[in-house]
Amino acid sequence: MTPPPTPGPQPPTGGGRPPTAGQPPRTSGQRPPTAGQSPRPAVPPSPTSSPRPLALFAVAAYAFLHLPVLILVVFSFNESRFTVWTGLSWRWYRELAHNPRILGALENSLLVAVASTLIATGIGTLAAYGMGRFRLRGARALDAVLQLSIITPEIVTGISLLAFFQWVFRFADLGLGLDTIIIAHVAFSIAFVLIVVRARLAALDPALEEAAMDLGAGPLTTFFRVTLPLLQPGIVAAALLAFILSFDDYVITSLVAGVGSETLPMVIYSMARRGVSPVVNALSAILVVALGALTLLADRLQARTEQPLTEPALTQPALTQPALTQPASTQQ
Repeated sequence: MTPPPTPGPQPPTGGGRPPTAGQPPRTSGQRPPTAGQSPRPAVPPSPTSSPRPLALFAVAAYAFLHLPVLILVVFSFNESRFTVWTGLSWRWYRELAHNPRILGALENSLLVAVASTLIATGIGTLAAYGMGRFRLRGARALDAVLQLSIITPEIVTGISLLAFFQWVFRFADLGLGLDTIIIAHVAFSIAFVLIVVRARLAALDPALEEAAMDLGAGPLTTFFRVTLPLLQPGIVAAALLAFILSFDDYVITSLVAGVGSETLPMVIYSMARRGVSPVVNALSAILVVALGALTLLADRLQARTEQPLTEPALTQPALTQPALTQPASTQQ
């Protein structure tokens, strides 16, 4: 009894010739690639439904966040001091310009923010370079302490700094004032500066520094002529972030401030406790515009820090030799 014959390869369902040896099977309606042509990748079908519910949710979220600020800015131009629109007026901005308490607090806030930003940026940049370029003992512990200083609540940081200053004041004839506010702001700003600058340093190719040292530059020359200019966007972004955090801080500042050292957030809070004044609306509108512009600038610079920096390719113009043309020989 002879065994039944084994079935051979079945032709494709859409009809046509079966694939030959060494040729991949193809489905119906698909043309085989010609000689020297690679097969086209499959294109996924385009979505037919638009993500309209998700877009509406995003619009609602942004409206929930920024609609109160927009209302505050609009009523800063209201002629009445109540939340009833009576007409457009610059009255509260003129009163703001002639308010000595607010102007003095603004001067204190700018002084504290600029001083703490300069100090924190310098310390944080050097710390980021040391932690990013050298293998230090206990690097993981330093990273843990850095993260801890960021997630610690401000009330805890403020109370700890107040206790530290009171302990120091037992041995030195000092008191609370603008200097203690600057020290406190430097203490909580260093961590943010370190994180931003370290992210920029991680994107920097170490081969650039190695190439500078191979060409005879010393460590200091390499740092100031190569590393520091490449870190400049990250340093500027970190400085802007530290300035915004220092200018806007209230909890820590209120705990370490002394007599006659009120900052702008402290004055705004004390005025808001007695009822929101239209002068506060005008001041808040100016702060929203100014700090919003600084935030956008810091975000743009921070986006540049996330781009990897590699050694640029040494491109030289192609050395083309002119064709040696000879006159065609004529037959005699």
